[in-house]
Amino acid sequence: MSSDFLALALPHVQGLSPYVPGKPIDELARELALDPANIVKLASNENPLGPSAKVCAAITAELPELTRYPDGSGFALKQKLAERYAVDPAQVTLGNGSNDVLELVARAWLAPGFNAVFSQHAFAVYPIATIAAGAECRQVPAKDYAHDLDAMAAAIDSNTRVVFIANPNNPTGTWFNQAALNAFLSKVPGHVLVVLDEAYIEYAADSDLPDGMAYLSRYPNLLVSRTFSKAYGLAALRVGYAISSVVIADVLNRVRQPFNVNSLALVAACAALDDIEYLERSRLTNSQGMQQLEDGFKRLCLSWIPSRGNFIAVDFKRDAATINQALLAQGIIVRPIAGYGMPTFLRISIGTAEENQRFLDALTLVLQQA
Repeated sequence: MSSDFLALALPHVQGLSPYVPGKPIDELARELALDPANIVKLASNENPLGPSAKVCAAITAELPELTRYPDGSGFALKQKLAERYAVDPAQVTLGNGSNDVLELVARAWLAPGFNAVFSQHAFAVYPIATIAAGAECRQVPAKDYAHDLDAMAAAIDSNTRVVFIANPNNPTGTWFNQAALNAFLSKVPGHVLVVLDEAYIEYAADSDLPDGMAYLSRYPNLLVSRTFSKAYGLAALRVGYAISSVVIADVLNRVRQPFNVNSLALVAACAALDDIEYLERSRLTNSQGMQQLEDGFKRLCLSWIPSRGNFIAVDFKRDAATINQALLAQGIIVRPIAGYGMPTFLRISIGTAEENQRFLDALTLVLQQA
């Protein structure tokens, strides 16, 4: 007789729902008998440029070493990151994507009896990691879809161990400035680890967004997490990192899985850091694409949340599920965000000019038929 392993799982795990990623192109092609070549995916905040030539060359050169385990310390990538941000390599923690870093934080500091504070409409991994650790979620209501940092600071108590903040925030694209971050960090007690998630910070260059790295020396309870999945175009390879105090990094390495970043990801990330031209093209493509979508939304009399990421959330003022289904039938994959408490919105990743136009044309047709 087989056992009910759901019932045998820990109670807080039973209450979790699996993370739902953006629909893959091949899945939609199978479901609706569409040609994958004609499907446009703008659902997962991926870089539309494809990988850089330098990254591809680095991966090709590494292929003969596939029988070897990766460098478990990630020495070369840590050195490059330490040089880039003028920190000690011992302050760098590498992750299988920045999601891995968030999970490491939860495993190291959260448990039953403790809590984590985060905002409404914030990244789904914050509550998933918190609940999986058996800790309490303290979700603070958003203010105009953005972090209410004052309210988040007020939600902290003696049992708070972690606060997750994102700048820019996913899925809303909202952000806070230097003054707001300064005020917030000054209110957080020293026993609370502040995780500043900057997965999209490269798209907000030359803006009023603060650079989290500049705050590390002043706040020993701060951890800044970033990723190579977005602006650097390495989403498939899953490589991210955190920079923090040496003490925090040491704790994370105690729970980090060995070889959590693979060899191809390590060499690709090193090459990506050196490819400044690719990063600039990514930023330019994103800013032009953002303007293209905003102009299209204006013509369609739609409203949206201003964004500093590589995506934009558009509000249809009604349940967006039927609009999403109609777009799928047109071969356009975007992201419903009802699971983030935003059922009237769809989140659109910025694509190439052609992909953006395909989406706008399909959306126009869908709205005309509604």
